[in-house]
Amino acid sequence: MVNRFRTFVLLGISTLTTVAAFGQSNSRPTDNWVATWATAQEMAVTVQERPDIPSGAKMPDFSKMKGMKTPAPTPKDVADQTVRMIVHTSIAGKKLRVELTNAFGRTAVSIGNAHIAIRTAESSIDTSSDRQLTFGGSKSVDIRPGMVIISDPVDLDVKAMSDLAVSLYVVKSEGTPAIHTPGLHTTYISKGNTASAASMPEPTTNTVYLWLRSVDVVAPANDFAIACLGDSITDGYATTVDKDQTWPALLAKRLSERKAGPHIAVINEGISGNQILRDGAGVSALARLDRDVLSEPGVRWIVLLEGINDINLHGQITGPNALTAEDLIKGDREIIARAHTHKIKVVGATVMPEEGVWLSGPVGEATRQKLNQWIRTSGEFDAVVDFDAAVLDKEHPARIRPDFNPGDNIHPNDLGNAAMANAFNLTVFTK
Repeated sequence: MVNRFRTFVLLGISTLTTVAAFGQSNSRPTDNWVATWATAQEMAVTVQERPDIPSGAKMPDFSKMKGMKTPAPTPKDVADQTVRMIVHTSIAGKKLRVELTNAFGRTAVSIGNAHIAIRTAESSIDTSSDRQLTFGGSKSVDIRPGMVIISDPVDLDVKAMSDLAVSLYVVKSEGTPAIHTPGLHTTYISKGNTASAASMPEPTTNTVYLWLRSVDVVAPANDFAIACLGDSITDGYATTVDKDQTWPALLAKRLSERKAGPHIAVINEGISGNQILRDGAGVSALARLDRDVLSEPGVRWIVLLEGINDINLHGQITGPNALTAEDLIKGDREIIARAHTHKIKVVGATVMPEEGVWLSGPVGEATRQKLNQWIRTSGEFDAVVDFDAAVLDKEHPARIRPDFNPGDNIHPNDLGNAAMANAFNLTVFTK
């Protein structure tokens, strides 16, 4: 009861802080804010902290991802350091704001300075585009556990499919921060307050987003966002770092190349290791739906690709406690119902093959097939994208195509992600 009350109070504080930020900004109630980029936070954990992972399992080794220059350590006790993070936009805008979060932090983080600018290369920025971010008129802000903070809007001509640099000077943060990893863009950390520096001096690097939730732009009334809710396949594990080759990024590129219709943002809300029904690498999709999707500005569609981790961790056995396709279907139905309450439509994505993964087996494969049959034929989704058909090996349908397989038998490479992005019928989003 005490924990529930504490959560309620924190949520209330978060709401009040958000209102305060709007109250001192030049944002109008009629502005159509749309997230042009976003990510989802989880706490950094080890296998020992993950009771849901079978004995002998290993967490993904992000240091071996294609294009990774250095290992990707999770920083702790960040203090008197500047973190510069790179984000790739999906739609354009001339006014923007940044959302920060301390979703899973255990202590407050003190931000002493924050800037946003157009990135030119690596950690360098176009200094003429550099903008000071303020929060309720102040250059500094404390983000307490559980809070979301929205910056005051700034004028900046942001192009679609371009890179921005968000720089946070952290005065103090104790313990492992709220993060997203792998970020798939290099993050640069330098000593001292270098938030407005043309490039980061003597930085250490990783691929972790810290305290960053989204970058939003003011868009025409018809523009909107698609939120991609998923696990490591959506997150982009096995795609090339710094190249924007995830299927959500490539879907955004396809949408940006259309000659007519609304501008449609695509935001990646994947968390590596995520499940529909149980917490693990990040809280479950059901538990994080409101925070990571329904509360993101401008979302009108969800693409749901989840279930393979539920199957591998809990559905490769038979018996009274084994996970079944019916369990996953109930979870999907919950997501559909809650999305529809917010007038958001849902694309159901079929779960892809994984033969060759050490956790896979005939019981789980039968569950996957049954779940996919329901996704394709039930009519309960507003649309369907058949990722399974897009990436399977036609000579051996329980496996992904050899040219899409990076070697782990489950995560499509850059070429496989392109096939997934090309599997969408784009007219679905504009009907």
